[in-house]
Amino acid sequence: MLTWKDVINFSVNGNPKPDCRVEKTEQEWSAILTPEQYRITRKAGTEAPHSGDLCSAHEAGKYNCVCCNTPLFDSTIKFESGTGWPSFSQPIQENAIKYIKDTAFGMVRVEVQCNTCDAHLGHVFPDGPEPSGLRYCINSESMVLQSQEENAD
Repeated sequence: MLTWKDVINFSVNGNPKPDCRVEKTEQEWSAILTPEQYRITRKAGTEAPHSGDLCSAHEAGKYNCVCCNTPLFDSTIKFESGTGWPSFSQPIQENAIKYIKDTAFGMVRVEVQCNTCDAHLGHVFPDGPEPSGLRYCINSESMVLQSQEENAD
């Protein structure tokens, strides 16, 4: 189980190696994503709080990267944070997420990206539920929910 200490270590000393890499040109990303998905994932945008469809999703399944379909989070670790974005306490596996120190807007935060394709997902904070204490605050537009029925196919 990852902790805040692990997150800081990755953001300072380097991230775990992903299982594979997906790289495309900006034109290729633009062709497969909606304008809002592109703005958020490829240009590090943020959707308005409480605006994403996945905020209120409670179906069992996996939350995959909208860009490359890499599984990022499982529905069993999603929780209601009250922040207006889907929140998770752990990634589906340690090397699914890349951690980047973010000092924009006069704050020090940790940005999270898909470790497979570098899509901007959101940020992680040390104020989540136990036992990890982590809150991955993720843009709905950066993920697609693959239901358990779809996973069985």
